[in-house]
Amino acid sequence: MTRRLISSGSPFEQDIGYSRAVVQGEWVFVSGTTGFDYATMAIADDVAAQARQALHNIQAALAEAGASLADVVRVRYLLPRAEDFPATWPVLQEFLGGVRPAATMMQVGLADPRMKIEIEVTALRQR
Repeated sequence: MTRRLISSGSPFEQDIGYSRAVVQGEWVFVSGTTGFDYATMAIADDVAAQARQALHNIQAALAEAGASLADVVRVRYLLPRAEDFPATWPVLQEFLGGVRPAATMMQVGLADPRMKIEIEVTALRQR
């Protein structure tokens, strides 16, 4: 089984030494993804806007892997402030409400104080 690495072009991937996503067989593992716009390396102040951008970044990685959000079976939401999570729910519902993957939310410290949410997904490509 061939392993394929996917990069978004984010400098974090090169600096830290990881891939945006790894494809192994029909599985796609997308690394924790934040709300940075990788083209400009800008990030919004609003947690919901960051969630939206993170999901767009995840969609791009999944598309490159031949998958989509419909293939997501597991999602983890990481937030420095648990009380910010409800503000993201409308965005999460918009992107994943029809998929309803298994989910976990954890309150954690993130690498950059501008980051208000990080999202990690696992997908199983449907063939």
